[in-house]
Amino acid sequence: MPSSDYDSACLPDILPLYYRRLFPFSQYYRWLNYGGVQKNYFQNREFSFTLKDDIYVRYQSFSTQTELEKEMQKMNPYKIDIGAIYSHRPNQHNTVKSGTFQALEKELVFDIDMTDYDDVRSCCSAADICCKCWTLMTIAIHILDRALREDFGFQHLLWVYSGRRGVHCWVCDEAARKLSVAARSAVAEYLSLVKGGDEMMKKVVLTDPIHPLSVCICDFNRESLAVVEQYFSRYALQDQDILGRKESVDKVLALTPEDVRKELQEDFLYEKKPENRWKLVKEQARRRRGTSKKGQYFEEEIMLQYCYPRLDVNVSKGVNHLLKSPFSVHPKTGRISVPMDLKELETFDPFAVPTINLICEELDRPRTGEEEEKTEDTKEKESEQDAAESRKIRDYKRTSLAKYVKYFDQFLDGMARSWKGELLKKSDLQKDF
Repeated sequence: MPSSDYDSACLPDILPLYYRRLFPFSQYYRWLNYGGVQKNYFQNREFSFTLKDDIYVRYQSFSTQTELEKEMQKMNPYKIDIGAIYSHRPNQHNTVKSGTFQALEKELVFDIDMTDYDDVRSCCSAADICCKCWTLMTIAIHILDRALREDFGFQHLLWVYSGRRGVHCWVCDEAARKLSVAARSAVAEYLSLVKGGDEMMKKVVLTDPIHPLSVCICDFNRESLAVVEQYFSRYALQDQDILGRKESVDKVLALTPEDVRKELQEDFLYEKKPENRWKLVKEQARRRRGTSKKGQYFEEEIMLQYCYPRLDVNVSKGVNHLLKSPFSVHPKTGRISVPMDLKELETFDPFAVPTINLICEELDRPRTGEEEEKTEDTKEKESEQDAAESRKIRDYKRTSLAKYVKYFDQFLDGMARSWKGELLKKSDLQKDF
């Protein structure tokens, strides 16, 4: 089957191959075990599987990597979700005393979905995406990654493409995993500027003091608006033509004060080019600021409404909220939910992310010299388990999944340094020299 022709009907046939030979169980366990610093951390983690025909199985938990591996290879889930660390083993939640089974910890997570931008994109709608609107995800990652690192001090951020129309962020620092619901809510609200449903026309309102993530008129060093400004012309004026078509022009003018709107409507009768129309908007904003009238931030409000990240804050607030796992397969597109390398963010192409049928096809291609089989002498020295693990490593390296697993490895190496520090600290406290 050609790699471009994904058919969801093929999933029952190729998922077993994916979980048997390609899923990076070793790295996956290494991530969720967090160096074994905390006892029972992996064992008390909830996994949820969505099986064929939308059968949903919650409160799965596993003692070891091997146990997880065997169960996933047995059930071949269409989708994997990761939940919280609980006070007890999730698969025993029905056996513990009522009220004692509690979600204790989880990564601070963010879910950015393209469908939340439907009012500011004309190229696509609903679950559809294209290279034009994907710019919104690039902007969102730039803004949120900076804020989480610089404003909150987090270091270990895993950005993951969902496999269809959005991105997820897993903040894996110990401090982030231990945040209370109230603290998670505070972080999510701090990062939220665009608010209001479909019925609300104006979704960004800046007042004095202006929101710390945007920009004050006398302080042009605020990073979030600088990012938006970098992309606004290309995304909004060119790709979405927001000041070209009458319907979209009316939507933009509705975000300006009434007196400004009337002047711009007259000016637009004589100026048709979107870039020049935007210059007229900026000129009106400068005049407004000069008079210190209410509504002097409408230029920034327009840019932020069209480009600022739109968060599903409920995903971030709840400790017990489930989120789709990295390396899960999206049943609709067949694409793998892969970690993203932010060094290559500008060139990331969601349509280039491999599908499950592509990587399974790649397994049948001839091996390169680097991936040749080991000698018979070496094979004999390997235990059966080591040989099986070695085969799996060689298998994913022979596919286009390899670069994404490599980035995941690099992310884990960064976290391992903090795990080592915690283990040494515990060792010193216990005087275990």
